Parts: sequence; structure tokens; C-alpha cells
Amino acid sequence: MVDYHAANQAYQYGPSSGGNGAGGGGSMGDYMAQEDDWDRDLLLDPAWEKQQRKTFTAWCNSHLRKAGTQIENIDEDFRDGLKLMLLLEVISGERLPKPERGKMRVHKINNVNKALDFIASKGVKLVSIGAEEIVDGNAKMTLGMIWTIILRFAIQDISVEETSAKEGLLLWCQRKTAPYKNVNVQNFHISWKDGLAFNALIHRHRPELIEYDKLRKDDPVTNLNNAFEVAEKYLDIPKMLDAEDIVNTARPDEKAIMTYVSSFYHAFSGAQKAETAANRICKVLAVNQENEHLMEDYERLASDLLEWIRRTIPWLEDRVPQKTIQEMQQKLEDFRDYRRVHKPPKVQEKCQLEINFNTLQTKLRLSNRPAFMPSEGRMVSDINNGWQHLEQAEKGYEEWLLNEIRRLERLDHLAEKFRQKASIHEAWTDGKEAMLKHRDYETATLSDIKALIRKHEAFESDLAAHQDRVEQIAAIAQELNELDYYDSHNVNTRCQKICDQWDALGSLTHSRREALEKTEKQLETIDQLHLEYAKRAAPFNNWMESAMEDLQDMFIVHTIEEIEGLISAHDQFKSTLPDADREREAILAIHKEAQRIAESNHIKLSGSNPYTTVTPQIINSKWEKVQQLVPKRDHALLEEQSKQQSNEHLRRQFASQANVVGPWIQTKMEEIGRISIEMNGTLEDQLSHLKQYECSIVDYKPNLDLLEQQHQLIQEALIFDNKHTNYTMEHIRVGWEQLLTTIARTINEVENQILTRDAKGISQEQMQEFRASFNHFDKGDAEFNRIMSVVDPNHSGLVTFQAFIDFMSRETTDTDTADQVIASFKVLAGDKNFITAEELRRELPPDQAEYCIARMAPYQGPDAAPGALDYKSFSTALYGESDL
Repeated sequence: MVDYHAANQAYQYGPSSGGNGAGGGGSMGDYMAQEDDWDRDLLLDPAWEKQQRKTFTAWCNSHLRKAGTQIENIDEDFRDGLKLMLLLEVISGERLPKPERGKMRVHKINNVNKALDFIASKGVKLVSIGAEEIVDGNAKMTLGMIWTIILRFAIQDISVEETSAKEGLLLWCQRKTAPYKNVNVQNFHISWKDGLAFNALIHRHRPELIEYDKLRKDDPVTNLNNAFEVAEKYLDIPKMLDAEDIVNTARPDEKAIMTYVSSFYHAFSGAQKAETAANRICKVLAVNQENEHLMEDYERLASDLLEWIRRTIPWLEDRVPQKTIQEMQQKLEDFRDYRRVHKPPKVQEKCQLEINFNTLQTKLRLSNRPAFMPSEGRMVSDINNGWQHLEQAEKGYEEWLLNEIRRLERLDHLAEKFRQKASIHEAWTDGKEAMLKHRDYETATLSDIKALIRKHEAFESDLAAHQDRVEQIAAIAQELNELDYYDSHNVNTRCQKICDQWDALGSLTHSRREALEKTEKQLETIDQLHLEYAKRAAPFNNWMESAMEDLQDMFIVHTIEEIEGLISAHDQFKSTLPDADREREAILAIHKEAQRIAESNHIKLSGSNPYTTVTPQIINSKWEKVQQLVPKRDHALLEEQSKQQSNEHLRRQFASQANVVGPWIQTKMEEIGRISIEMNGTLEDQLSHLKQYECSIVDYKPNLDLLEQQHQLIQEALIFDNKHTNYTMEHIRVGWEQLLTTIARTINEVENQILTRDAKGISQEQMQEFRASFNHFDKGDAEFNRIMSVVDPNHSGLVTFQAFIDFMSRETTDTDTADQVIASFKVLAGDKNFITAEELRRELPPDQAEYCIARMAPYQGPDAAPGALDYKSFSTALYGESDL
């Protein structure tokens, strides 16, 4: 006798059995390998064995009664093999070999062996089970054999939505009982203990037999008895269990429950045709619903992106300059924020939108649906056109801002220079008109008059020396006008006042000279030394004033060469200081000589030199001022030289990094081009390789960030050119964005190919054959012309690999069609030409039923009934063949 644990192996289709189900529909060995159907410890529970005996006996009798017989004791009545062979003939519909009618043990063993051989012929390999155990009445071995028969002939061929056997039966139960409260089928033991699941199965198919709303979850015995009695009376399903056996067991036997439930499944098998049709419709509707969601997402994202572009373009096209540097610098900061913060996410959105659009079109092609046509103005081409307009508006904006800042800086410098020179000139002219209008010569002595003449000559010399400054003031005002300085009105008013005053001074000077010359004959010799002093002191004084003005003059440079030029000019000026000092000593010597002569001749001088106001003290004071300003000028020029050297370092630093990043981006673009052409290995390998390549590109991002930081330093230093590199930050940014977009598009292409391959069931070998065909197929014959008419309907001469895959997959695979969907709806409608909302709600999940009801037009045929819906026009509309 075989012990239980050894015999238990006979009930299982282990991985080593090698048995397949009849018709090759699925491996029973695979199923049994996944599910340990005979728990070795729990099977020892007498309650489970009792349930199995009762259930398996009832199940066998439900088939044996068709042959006019039955069994009473499952482990006794099969011992001679006769009823076992009869049972197999009834449930299989096939004839077994003629049984032996002898009563001897050998005859019984031969009959049982015939039955076991027949089971094995159906793809079930029985391990460690022999006819002797059945003939000897081994209960556990007999129960295991009957369970094997039940699995093979009652459960194995159950299939729901690509799942089979136990999983298919469980899914069928879950779908049928889903709408019922207090029912949650998760297994074949505890989920059935309260009896509601049994009642729900009956009510779903025969609602007139069960008053489900009156059942109570806390009364399982009543529920179970109700279901079993109704099933036996109206559905011809014999009572296979007692309610008390189920309720009084902590965990009902799974095999018994599965056997009982499979009887319900086969009792309602007539409804499976409708369920299959419903499954097809659900699948089609799910595809349509998902595609509609993708279309709505595209429309929303496209609208948001186009609105952002519409708002941004006028801002970039606004080139109205501001009046101050501060306002223009703020505009520059706003533009930099746009480049750093606002635009990059929009670049990603644009790329993602194109990827989503391509994925949606691929899904539509795969599901045999018409291509998606976005609403007017939201096409990918519209977005690209808007983006090009944005790029065009952005082009040159930063350069314009920098030029405007440079112009305003130049204007501020010129305006300050104008104000400085105007103030110096106005200070000099202060009181000059009153002096020239003074008629002092009418009451002066002859010597005084002669002195006035000399004094006037000195003034004329001074006046001529100031002519250059007046011309400079006028030239600066003219330049400010040409550069559109915002305060040009006040500048022009002040300049005109200076010019008018200058003309008046010239006229007054001329008039005074004529008046003095009338009395020139009356003049006596004046002190030649005073006159000589005055003549030499005035130009020297003017030279010192001009030197102080130049030493304090503001300067603005942008290159090393410019500052070195200023330093050179300053050095040249310093080289003239010794000659100037000698001139100062000479002028002071004249003054000393005049005083010496006066003292030696006892001449009493009346105050200061009558010919000039430039005293030796003034000359010494201004000379000392010049001496002080020279080192200050030295320091300012050296500081500027250091600044320009720093700027040059920034240029070289940026150029060094840009000359590495720029070629790197160009190289990566070329590598992506080669990768997209070669595409070796499986699609998953290609996708993995491309994503790794994308990661390597993203990891390079810190190099661009460093370049941005260096560019920021250059902009903050107002550096406007860089002769050390041909790469600008704009070129690098555009190249980087193109690189990211290109790798993302290449990855998306491979993902779409994977999606196409999986949806069409294309193998890796077929995909490689498609690519080989795509790369090498010949031109010139009729077959080629037929293919080209499909994959290139516009005769553009260009065919993408994706279009070629779609063509090849249509040539080699089948997809659902409008006719198939119409046929499925006709099954649900019971062969009517219309369907009702009630039928849709009964056969389809709630969301898909409502989806159909909302879109189906009323049926207008002659056989129309109240509430009839036209499922034919709805089905054709799903495939773009007509409008809903």
C-alpha cells in the first residue's frame, strides 16, 4: 500500500510530468506547478475529506445519471473500473476500449488501467498512482484521481480574458458578483462561507429565481440552503455539499468549492458567448477611452504652451529703450530670469508634447483607429511655428539690451563731462560781462588807462584760450543730441546760453578794445615786467587749469589696449612737467625782478599787478594741486588696468570652457545620429543603451552650469566681446537644447517600436527582418510600388521606419475591426439590430456601459423598440468610418 505522502504526488501535475492539456490550450503541469492543490497537512482534516467525498460523489453522479446509473460509495464503486470507464466516456464523449467483465482482481486492474491510460492520453501524466490502489479502495488515492478528472474535464478549459483553469474560474466569479453588496470573491474557501456568492451567481444569470435583497450576511445556513435548493431545482445542479459542513468548518475545502462552482459555470455556459462579446466590446471601448484622455491632455498642454508663447513674444519684441541704466539693467535681469528659470521648463514641455503626440498616433494606428487631428491652431506644426516666432523675437534681444546699457553709460559719461566743462566755463565767465561793460577808462589816469589796455590784451588772450572749451561743450551737446539723450532739452538750453554769452563776450571785448585804443596815445610806458608777467602767467595758468581738468577727467574703457593708451598719454604728460616747472620758475622770477626794480628805484607799487589777477600764490597753489592730482591719476589708471586684466581673465576662462563644451555637444549630436541608424540588438537593449546615453548627457549638465556661471560674471562685468572663442552662450544653449530634444525623440521612437511590436505580437526576429527589409528592399517592381503607395501616400519619397513597421505588422497580424465589434454587440443584443440601455448595463462594466449609452444614436429601423440604440453606426464611428 502506498502511504499518503507518496500517493499525494499522484494528484499533482508537477513540472516533471511533461503533460499538456488537450488541444494544447495550456499546460496542466504549469497550472499545478503554480498551485499546491493538495496541502499535505490540511488534507488530513476529516472535515475536508468528508466534503470532498460528498462533492465528488455528487459531481460523478451528475454525469453518470446520463448513462442511467450512479455511485453510492466513491472509494468502493470505482474498484472494478466499470463505472470509472463509463464516467470518462460520458464526460469526454469518446469511446473507451471494451471493459473486461470478469470478477477477478486482474480483470478489475485491467479496467482501471484502461481508464488511467485514457486520462494519460489527454495530456495528464499520472505519477506514482496505479490501478492497484484504486482496486484496493484507497480513499485518498481515489479522491485524488477524481479531482484530477474534475480538473481536466471541468476546470482546465475554462478561460476568461486570457486566464485559464482556476484563475479563469476565479475571475469569472469576481466579474459576475462584482455588482453585489457584501460579496468579495478572493478565493475558493472563505469567500463562499456565508452563501451570498452562490446566490449572487444565480441572481446574475437568473434574477427571477433569487430575492437577493432579502438575504442576510449573518444567516449563512439559510443563504447556502437557498442557493443549493434553487440550483438543484431549476438549474439541474445536484446538491454537492451540506450548508452545515461549510459553516462548521473554519476553512471549507477548496477542491469541493471549486468543483461545485465549476458546475455553476457550466450551467451558465450558454451566457459565455455574450460574455465573450462583452469582453471584446470592453477592450475596444477601453482603448477608445484611453485615446480620448490622451487627446484631451494634448489639447490642454498645447493650449497652455501656445498661451505662454503668445504672452512672451510681445515682451521680447518690445525694444523701447528706457531712460536710465538702472531701468535697462532691470530689463536685462528680467531677461536672464526668463532664460534661466522660465524658458527651460517650456522647452521640456514642448519636447514632451511632441513625444505624447507621437505616442498617441502610434496607439491609434495600433488599435486601427483614425489618426488624431488636434483642434485648429493646436497642431504640432502650429506649436513649432509659434516657437520659431518666439526664438526669432528672442534673437538679438540680449545684445540690444547690452548695447542700450552701453549707450546709456556713454550718455551718462558725456552728460557728466558736459556739466563739468560747462560749470568750469560758467565760473570763468562769471562777472566778465560786467567787467567788459565797466567804463573805468573815462576817469582813469593815463597810466591807469595804459594798464587797462594791457589788462584787456591779457583778457583777450585768456578769452582765446577758452574758445577750445566752448567748442568742446558744443560738440558734447551735439553728440548727446545724436545719441538721443533723455535730458537733451536742458543740455541744449544750457549750451545755447553759454554760446550766446560767448558771442556777447566777444562783442563786448571788441567794443572795449576800440574804446581803449582811442586813448592809447595818452598812455605812458607801463611796467614791462608786469606786462610780461601777465602775458606769460595767463597761458601758464590756463595750462595748469587744463591740466587739472584733464587729470580729473572721467574715463571709460573696455579693453587692455584702451587703458594702456591712457596710461601712455599720462606718462607723456608727466614727461612735460619738468619743462612746465621751469616755466613756472621763470614767471615767478619776472615777478621777483619787478619787485626788485621797484624797490631799488623806490617805486611804490599800488597793490597787485594791474595786468592780471594771476598772482604767484595762485600759480604756486595750482601747481601744488597739479602735483597732487598726478599720483591720484596714476592710481585710477592702475585700478582700471587691473580691472581690464581681470576682464581679460574672465574672457579666457569662458573661452577655455566654451571651446570644450561646444565641440562636445556637436560630437554627441553626431553620435546620436549614428546610434539611430545602426540600432543593433533587441529594442530593449537599444532603449537601455539610449537611456544610459541620455544619462551620460544629463551628467554633463554641470559643465554647462559652470559655463553659465562664467557667462554671468562676464555679463556683470559688462564685457561685450571675446576674441578667444567663436562660441557664444546662446550657441551653447541652443546646441544643448537640441541635444536633449534629439536623444528624447530617439528614445521615444524606440519606445513606440516596442509598443508596436508588443501590440502586434511581432517577434524580435521579425523586427530585425523588418529593419533589414526597410534598409535594403529594392525598387522597380509592382510589389514595391504597392508598398510605397501605403507607407508613402503623399509620394514624398521619404518613408520612416515606424511607418514601415505599421505596414508590415498590418500585413502579418490581425486587429479588431468595426465588423467584429458589430458582431459582438449583436450577440449582446440577442441577434437584434439594436440594443437597449438595460442590456448594455447588464453585460458591460458601469463606466463602459454609460460610455456607449451616451454616444449611441437612437435606432431608426422598422423593427425599432422603445429605447432602442443603434450599435452599428456607433461601432463604425469608433474606426473613423462615419460620424457619431
